[in-house]
Amino acid sequence: MSGAPLALLASLLWGTADFLAGRASRAHPAVVVALVGQAMGLLGLAVIMIFHGPDPDAFLPGALSGVFGVVAIVVFYRALALGTMSVVAPIVATSAIVPVIAGVVDGERPGALQWLGVVAALAGVALASREPGGGARDQRAALRLAVIAALGIGFALVFLGAAAEHDALTGVTAARVVGVPVLALLALQAGARAPLRSLPGMAAIGVLDTGANTAFAIATTGGLLSLVAVLGGLFPVVTVALAYFLLHERLQPVQRVGVLLALGGIPLISA
Repeated sequence: MSGAPLALLASLLWGTADFLAGRASRAHPAVVVALVGQAMGLLGLAVIMIFHGPDPDAFLPGALSGVFGVVAIVVFYRALALGTMSVVAPIVATSAIVPVIAGVVDGERPGALQWLGVVAALAGVALASREPGGGARDQRAALRLAVIAALGIGFALVFLGAAAEHDALTGVTAARVVGVPVLALLALQAGARAPLRSLPGMAAIGVLDTGANTAFAIATTGGLLSLVAVLGGLFPVVTVALAYFLLHERLQPVQRVGVLLALGGIPLISA
């Protein structure tokens, strides 16, 4: 079975989770939003693993995915604090390049049309993620941090794919086992908290994010990592679309071009 449908599902879930997390982070500390979401995801996975049973071989790559993922989240938030979304988001959205390169190094050989789809999708994600806005307080530092965040997310996806070669659910669970304590320490250090009434919404974010990670991990077993990663990386398009329809945010011309490019790349990658 091709991994494309599950990779697209992961993109949809990730994009929705990011949209909800973005709204929640306007009212509550971002680290708390991430912590509650990942903790809820870990709780759900723990229940599933009782019946599913863990695969020890998937734990190490899954844990490494969690390490890179937490670093990426922390650095990404710092980059957003220093810079602007119009500069930071397009750089972070290119994280799919890391799994593409990893897949090619591992011997994967996408066809010419698929490479064209990769280029179109990556360009589309970068353009769709752009937003108008003012300058950054420290744009140069934000650029460096955005590159680190992109690399972190990219390597997290690579290790998640490696874990899925043994067992996808164990890999995602291991990533959460590593990520939740780190986020908890960061939240305690910052003294960040949120009211109880906001926890259900944050928990929903965790369910969506965990579902996306699981779908992506399974997708890597049914398709080329270099292509599945790009399809999964279309999540900014979903976030932009939700903001447009639900918050009535206007898409800039460059964002419209990006959405069309990204959507046009999907059938090419899936060919």
